[in-house]
Amino acid sequence: MAETDPTAKRPAAGYTPMVTEEHAERIRRWHENAYNNGKAEAGPGRTVTYLGRTLVIPPEVMPITGVSHLLGEAVLAEVRESDRVLDMGTGSGVNAILAASHAADVLAVDINPGAVAAARRNAERNGVADRVEVRHSDVFSDVDGEFDLIVFDPPFRWFAPRDLFEAAMTDENYRAMTEFFRAAKRHLTPTGRMLIFFGTSGDLPYLEHLADQQGFRTEVIAQEGLEKDGWRVDYFTFRLTQDFRPT
Repeated sequence: MAETDPTAKRPAAGYTPMVTEEHAERIRRWHENAYNNGKAEAGPGRTVTYLGRTLVIPPEVMPITGVSHLLGEAVLAEVRESDRVLDMGTGSGVNAILAASHAADVLAVDINPGAVAAARRNAERNGVADRVEVRHSDVFSDVDGEFDLIVFDPPFRWFAPRDLFEAAMTDENYRAMTEFFRAAKRHLTPTGRMLIFFGTSGDLPYLEHLADQQGFRTEVIAQEGLEKDGWRVDYFTFRLTQDFRPT
């Protein structure tokens, strides 16, 4: 059964940062600023227009940021009509809704009950509720079958969340991301693809390590850099396919 409290303590994943101590400390400061600013700006619900869709995002759900388009545009370009699509960690449902503009079979999942409710309402708001099924799931706990495309926008940080709002930003010890990569191939068709969004304000070498460890071929299909507080942060959308090289 899926957990109902995203902030509940779970066994540590044995994660050790693969960035330098200096980089890790910079990420921690970056995260603290993002958390405090986000809490200060959070209201009862924000209505946003994004890539032609209207979404209402409650305060406990990850907001759409200025670089979110790197993944959203990739979803629109990648999805085929025949695809069965999984949107892992759907949040407001945005990428599931974008996928449903092409595909008729989209499953959106999230561990946060608030996100599940928001995604359902947003799918209805955008006229794709008949194409998008939304479930409460801890990674793949309530996911069945195989998919032609999996979309994943994971939390960038590895710290323990203090509340639901922060749980949309951080995944303690990258427990969920590690489980995702270890199980992903069981839920992909042989020619299946994955779109994953990540950046250097997280432990990017660890994500790359997980992808390589599980035998995925990775290519960058979108990239954008921003500078904040004298620090350049690069954001990427990766397209992953199964690597069939002999082992």
